[in-house]
Amino acid sequence: MKIITCIKQVPDSEAKIKAENGQINYGESPLVINPFDEYAVEGALQQKEAQGGTVTALCIGPESALNALKHALAMGADDAILVSDPALENLDTLGAARILAAAIQKIGGAEMIVFGRQTLDNGAGVTPAQTARILGVPMLGLAGSIQVKDGGVTVERVIEEGKQIVSAKLPAVVSVVQSIGEPRYPSFMGIRKASKAVIPVWTLADLGVAAPAPVVTRVELMNPPVSVAACEIITGESPAEIAEKLADKILAEKVL
Repeated sequence: MKIITCIKQVPDSEAKIKAENGQINYGESPLVINPFDEYAVEGALQQKEAQGGTVTALCIGPESALNALKHALAMGADDAILVSDPALENLDTLGAARILAAAIQKIGGAEMIVFGRQTLDNGAGVTPAQTARILGVPMLGLAGSIQVKDGGVTVERVIEEGKQIVSAKLPAVVSVVQSIGEPRYPSFMGIRKASKAVIPVWTLADLGVAAPAPVVTRVELMNPPVSVAACEIITGESPAEIAEKLADKILAEKVL
């Protein structure tokens, strides 16, 4: 079975966020594979082990995103592809879905496309569904387990109301949650293989598509106002004296 897992590189979860010039600034925080996407890679590898086949990691991002793809390779993915182009710097979710769909079609499609439930930076969680819509295949979201049989896939969805069993014919897009299983640690041999891997980098020209026009208006961000609280301790020889001073202070400050 041919499986594609879509990942993203994001700032580390410990990053200190602030607004500068109306945009988010993560400072010098290191960039890592999106933690939810590690579960996507794990889910894809489980299906590779159960069904046979290959796992391809696919990512949109700058050249630094090669490190996130190498992490997926070290976990056990067979190959990886990076889509990188200056025109893709400010993609929204729909734009990302269109580029991912074009890359998946260039790869030749797959029986299963696996996503994490959401990204750590934007966290919208809608790119899997948008990608499925563009590809014209079923979407099974929030999967805690996946079972493939007789050309179809059945997942157990983990939702607020409990659990739900849904099925669809392959090919399909699946987004997974943490219940899929703890992501495996990269092995020593996997790390060596990933360090030597030559990862293809595709541009928009390679995909034969134009940069998607943004459909979401970006709002300028502001840092929250600094809150300064002053505290005054009222003392006295007795509770009655303290109460009298407190009452005078309240009246003087016109609190009442």
